[in-house]
Amino acid sequence: MYCGVQELWEDRLSRAAIAAPQKTYGWAHENEVLAFAHLANSRVFSGCVGAIDGCHVRVKVPSGANGHDYINRKLFAFIQLQAVCDSKGKFLDIHVRYPGSVHDPRVLKNSPVYLEACYPPPGHFIMGDRGYPCICQPMAIITPFQETVQERYNHHHARARSIIERAFGMMKTRWRSIFFKAPEVHHTFAPDVIAVSAILHNVCLTAGDVLEPEGDDGDQVVVPPPRSQGPVQWPASLLAA
Repeated sequence: MYCGVQELWEDRLSRAAIAAPQKTYGWAHENEVLAFAHLANSRVFSGCVGAIDGCHVRVKVPSGANGHDYINRKLFAFIQLQAVCDSKGKFLDIHVRYPGSVHDPRVLKNSPVYLEACYPPPGHFIMGDRGYPCICQPMAIITPFQETVQERYNHHHARARSIIERAFGMMKTRWRSIFFKAPEVHHTFAPDVIAVSAILHNVCLTAGDVLEPEGDDGDQVVVPPPRSQGPVQWPASLLAA
């Protein structure tokens, strides 16, 4: 009886929390425009209001004929978490649905943030790595140049984009039992667990509880330079450029 009540309570809690982001957090404010330019140390990115990336979250290997769809290049069963974050590492949008063998572009093009073009706002863009398409419709995503001649641009792009990797790293470090091993839940319930973890990650950051991210299975977590809490102070070298 206790286990049944506990499972019911956990299910209600998770679904209530999943419904919270649209009412609680919303989209980034205009100060994100300056914040990402500060992270990149370049005014070229003054129109950026977010960073997007995918993260593989380990799950128990599903039984049945479709179980192999969850196996990625590391030969573990994973589910895809696509997220957009702001300059502080708070998640603005998450999409958890596809198994680990699906590539980032397909996840993107089947996610609500893409299909409904609900972010970024007009006249702004978000950053993505080379795994994403460089597009302006239905949502604007800026990716690095493929040519090495644009190394300077790519360097500034990577500085700002690394905030999404830091956000994933902080969330994984905070909820180790969920992200550093396959959680003891059915794979169909895993998206709810991941979504609640992302929401609680935002709650912790809002409360000022910031953790230094730690890598998992050899993954490198890139940490951008610290961001001041006050107005953006532009370096003299940048203003003179």
